[in-house]
Amino acid sequence: MSGLIVPFKGFVPKIDPSAFIAPNATLIGEVEIGANCGIWYGCILRGDGPGIRIGENSNLQDGTVVHVAARGLMAIVGRNVSVGHMALLHACEVQDDSFIGMNATVLDGAVVESGAMVAAGAVVTPRKIVRSGELWAGNPAQKLRDITEKDLEMFRRVVGHYIELANAHRPAEQKAAEQKAAE
Repeated sequence: MSGLIVPFKGFVPKIDPSAFIAPNATLIGEVEIGANCGIWYGCILRGDGPGIRIGENSNLQDGTVVHVAARGLMAIVGRNVSVGHMALLHACEVQDDSFIGMNATVLDGAVVESGAMVAAGAVVTPRKIVRSGELWAGNPAQKLRDITEKDLEMFRRVVGHYIELANAHRPAEQKAAEQKAAE
């Protein structure tokens, strides 16, 4: 494990040992990171309460910010999700097997359903629902088209690539400790 891990109000971030946390990523307070996740360089996850949950195999690419809302809205990222560089996820839900493009913004109470995509640079406004099988783009974001099988294959390929890349970036001493524990 690496990064800046900061307790807040009695909560200490919980990180699965198989996750990659970049040395300059910052995790604060009530944050949970699942197995095989990649929290990349310059990411900030600030769980002031009620918290942030990142599901297994998901990747938050460089510069992504995840935050909660003061009025009690969590930020949830499901399993097998790719979040592109410099995205902002604010008190929203991004469900399993979905894709958030680079520099996209998903705001308070919005939901990106499983198998949906938010295009690069899009802004999903508060309480909007990006339905399963839809690609949304623009500012404010709206449905552009339906997701294709080719899109879904790309989602899976990117998740797999980032799991491999995270494993390559994990420090050698962390890999050795995991291997010893497995024996």
